Amino acid sequence: MLRVAVPNKGALSESASAMLNEAGYRQRRDSRELVMVDPDNEVEFFFLRPRDIAVYVGAGTLDVGLTGRDLFLDAQVDAEELMSLGFGASTFRFAGPVGDFTSIDQLEGKRVATSYDGLLRAYLAERGISASVVRLDGAVESSVRLGVADAIADVVETGTTLRAAGMEIFGEPILKSEAVLIGRKDAEHPAGLDVLIRRLRGVLVARQYVMMDYDVRRDLLEEAAARTPGLESPTVSPLRDSDWVAVRSMVKRTDTNRIMDELYDIGARAILVSTIHACRI
Repeated sequence: MLRVAVPNKGALSESASAMLNEAGYRQRRDSRELVMVDPDNEVEFFFLRPRDIAVYVGAGTLDVGLTGRDLFLDAQVDAEELMSLGFGASTFRFAGPVGDFTSIDQLEGKRVATSYDGLLRAYLAERGISASVVRLDGAVESSVRLGVADAIADVVETGTTLRAAGMEIFGEPILKSEAVLIGRKDAEHPAGLDVLIRRLRGVLVARQYVMMDYDVRRDLLEEAAARTPGLESPTVSPLRDSDWVAVRSMVKRTDTNRIMDELYDIGARAILVSTIHACRI
């Protein structure tokens, strides 16, 4: 039975469970459940602290886990990223008091507070910067004002919290993170893992694409099909009126309305869009 770690709380929890549910796996209904078995798919889910998931997977206790790339790299365990999951995007950056820093070279000999000490130490070492890393579990923005650190390295979304603390971002991003599926490095895929990966990829595609159907005159088909090439080629079916054909194709969800307008201008009619609930590409 495949053993999968899922975040039990925090920003990644709800999205991770929703994605697994869309992929056809049973998920817990009570947030107090720590373990749940899906006998139909032969999978056992373990709901753990996001920060601990990489540790369990790296130790081989669990087969795979859904966690943040930042948390995975910070854990520095014997595991690898199997695929990105398309949610939970964030950026890990340096910040300091307004006007104090303009580049990371100025961190030499300084104190940097963070909740991701493993990730930060590796980043600084790769760039030959000797700085003292102060490990904190939270409220990193307060560390400079309280005299614990000279600068911080933390996950930044809008930057509102930093500005409120009198700080500003400097230097290039340390890491662009998102939710990822991780597995034990150099290990054979356990039974059920290939199916899990295929299903999760199917969810990603289904979220990114819609199915578009339309009718168009046969003499305008090439021009219309150029706007809806699909993943391989659009499906074209004859209609009762031999001068017309029906076309079906997958298009990017974000391009839907623009493509519909272009098709209408060409002469296509009965343009319909439907959601893709699941797919295998």
